Amino acid sequence: MSKGPGLFTEIGKKAKDLLTKDYNSDQKFSISTYSDAGVALTSTAVKKGGLSTGDVAALYKYKNTVFDVKVDTDSNVSTILTITEVLPSTKAIASFKLPNYNSGKLEVQYFHDHVTLATAVALNQSPLVDFSATFGTPSVAFGAEAGYDTTSGNFTKYTAGVSMTKPDSSASILLGDKGDSLKASYVHYFDKSKRTAAVGEVTRRFSSNENTFTVGGSYAVDHLTVVKAKLNDHGKIAATLQHEVIPKSLMTVSGEIDTRGLEKNPKFGLAIALKP
Repeated sequence: MSKGPGLFTEIGKKAKDLLTKDYNSDQKFSISTYSDAGVALTSTAVKKGGLSTGDVAALYKYKNTVFDVKVDTDSNVSTILTITEVLPSTKAIASFKLPNYNSGKLEVQYFHDHVTLATAVALNQSPLVDFSATFGTPSVAFGAEAGYDTTSGNFTKYTAGVSMTKPDSSASILLGDKGDSLKASYVHYFDKSKRTAAVGEVTRRFSSNENTFTVGGSYAVDHLTVVKAKLNDHGKIAATLQHEVIPKSLMTVSGEIDTRGLEKNPKFGLAIALKP
């Protein structure tokens, strides 16, 4: 694919991942194995409250095709088929979930040095259509996305954004929720591996006249351990510690406290991912 501005979904993604990824209050365990034929199998078990769920996923790569299928304890079967270079600089993604026969979706992405386009269409009698376009370079990009309901003839969403990316920082502004919210974020990296960083995010919701401010960061204690923490102006504090027990095997411990809530019982989660 080209070295262009990237997909619209990548605008603000660095800050979002730093403030949300690996934070959880569930008990989670997963184990992955890989075969010589290129098949990856992953089994996951999650306990949330008094409810336990699990799934088994298989991922197979062959040349420019990736086949991903997942079966969970509720007998749902999710399948994603990804084909790169189906046409020059193009990626096609088909997905569906059984037994929900109306869940099928087809997405086509086109990458160019100065523009990236993506279109997704639901495969049912009353399809929803999503479209996004991003223009610029890997350093400066601006774009927009929209969702259209062919049944009602209404737009389900429209969002616009701009991002500026440097080797040691990334800033973005997103106008979303049909123009009702404005989100600005900034990430600064302190090392070349980008494992030690600071992030700040401000969200303004115009309909409720509400502002939300969140700060956080990550710190690489050593090459095996990373600590992350975040705090927002609503009094929610969260932290997570991730340690590579053995090569490619991660243990993640996280917790969250709502200092302003009526119930100030802290929530803790544990995630263990074992990979050969």
